[in-house]
Amino acid sequence: MTRTGLEIPEPVRRKALAEGRVGEAWLAGLVGTVLDLADEWGLSLGRTLAGSTEAFVAEVMTADRRPAVLKVDRPGRDPSAGELRTLLAAQGRGYAEVYAYDRACGAILLERLGPQLAELGLSISDKLAILCATLQEAWTIPPEGERFVTGAEKAEGLARFIEVTWLETGRPCSEQTIERALAYAESRRRAFEEDAVLAHGDAHCWNVLLVPGSRLPRFKFVDPDGLFIERAYDLGISMREWAEDLLAGDPVVLGLRRCQRLADLTSVNPGPIWEWGFVERVSTGLLNLRVGLDGAREMLAVADAWAKQSPP
Repeated sequence: MTRTGLEIPEPVRRKALAEGRVGEAWLAGLVGTVLDLADEWGLSLGRTLAGSTEAFVAEVMTADRRPAVLKVDRPGRDPSAGELRTLLAAQGRGYAEVYAYDRACGAILLERLGPQLAELGLSISDKLAILCATLQEAWTIPPEGERFVTGAEKAEGLARFIEVTWLETGRPCSEQTIERALAYAESRRRAFEEDAVLAHGDAHCWNVLLVPGSRLPRFKFVDPDGLFIERAYDLGISMREWAEDLLAGDPVVLGLRRCQRLADLTSVNPGPIWEWGFVERVSTGLLNLRVGLDGAREMLAVADAWAKQSPP
């Protein structure tokens, strides 16, 4: 990256443009924002991190030669500042440490971690084990006086999104799938307080990174949504991933097997994991289809198969 231009990953650009004038204005002003932050915080700018899908993220070096990462989020993506408040509450435990932040422009200066779990060439089974171990370190009780989006609110929001987006995208999956997703969302809405913690909210293998220099392999999360929600929600994110693996065999059998492994690794009931995983698979598949990202049809094909299966 140079001081005259930024390399913006295509998923970030598409999602910003999908927001209309607000997103277009953010893209137009991004160079100035980044350069201003670099001057204010004494940063040397490095390469853009291509794996980001929601925000502009680049490697930087601080004035005291400490490797760090600068993240500038899209306006309005995190209206409650759940990400920043989660990172500050964690104080480096299970999450990247915060070095500096600017709430006005949605910028955070973070500890620089190593490669993403998705890049390490591990099996899905090994990835699940690492995700679960890191989640168990990261899960905590919200700080006193802090309010985060609740499991009930998340379930309601996902249900509304699914209903509207299914129609907007031309009904790309079966009506049975949508009915099942809405039923599961209602089930989780009613049950959110049973096992609620301060959860990550988007715990996939692109959001967990290797801690460099540690004697034993350790990992930390980045990019939390910050939700007060049951543990099963974070585990359900892994249920929406790797559609191609599920479609390589019987998606129901393989899905149930994955669900049980997540339950075994964390001692969390598999039923809620399945329900959240189904809701997340449908909502994310519809979102990806709406913004033109790859893999949406495959995600929804698995959901159509799962719609005939009751929770384990």
